[in-house]
Amino acid sequence: MKFARLGPIGDEIPVVVVGNSYLDLRPITADVDGAFLASQPAERVTRATAAGQLHLLAHADALRVGSPIARPGAVICVGMNYAAHAAESGSAPPKDPVVFLKHPNTVVGPYDDVTIPRGSTKTDWEVELGVVIGQAAHALASPDRALEHIAGFVAVNDVSEREFQLELSGGQWSKGKCAPGFNPTGPWLVTPDEVAHGNVRLRSFVNDDARQDSSTADMIFSVEFLVWHLSQFMRLEPGDLVLTGTPEGVALSGRFPYIAPNDVIDIHVEGLGRQRQKFRAWEEAV
Repeated sequence: MKFARLGPIGDEIPVVVVGNSYLDLRPITADVDGAFLASQPAERVTRATAAGQLHLLAHADALRVGSPIARPGAVICVGMNYAAHAAESGSAPPKDPVVFLKHPNTVVGPYDDVTIPRGSTKTDWEVELGVVIGQAAHALASPDRALEHIAGFVAVNDVSEREFQLELSGGQWSKGKCAPGFNPTGPWLVTPDEVAHGNVRLRSFVNDDARQDSSTADMIFSVEFLVWHLSQFMRLEPGDLVLTGTPEGVALSGRFPYIAPNDVIDIHVEGLGRQRQKFRAWEEAV
């Protein structure tokens, strides 16, 4: 099952995607948020559809596509989770997951413009598999229990400013990760039964030129391990978003230029849809 949110910023309508159509979910939920995701959403939608409660959303194709999840309580990210990306970053593969946080207001729609931060010369792209939590997870007994706590998967662009992240960081990464709009998400939240998350192809393009092309099969730490591992140190809440790392092929490698104003980034994640963002100069946004 695929969930989405359509409409202007701050007034998105929750929908379920059925082929090329969209059923309005407002008869059963105000949003695709933590409360909805914790309430067996697929079963609720199936029952509501059978009962005739859900109807086609008129003019859906004319609406903006928002993030498929409402603003999460937390965005938890894993760095250097692909050995080749760790190498292009100048680091050895980590023995334990590298974890950092992004501000929840970084989460925007998959086709929204992104503003390059003031003073930035090293804004970078990162295609990633995102994991959305459906049931609270704390101190899980083993990775085998992780899937019970996952509502679904999303495509994500973990936009990063490398100077802020690495040179002005004070040893932490979040300065380079938290600019507004630095987490385009979607277009869909896809339930786990429809995603072979252990072997999903991830690709990115800059101005239609190929950059990243890899698979989640190359991750150092699996989705199940990451959710279990994070739960040992924090309580993951319904609606939280976990980013699982990016493969090689980013500008940080030195092989490609960083993002410039008017560049267009395309993100493709197998089974989870495509994103496309135009990057705007800071001066255009003020």
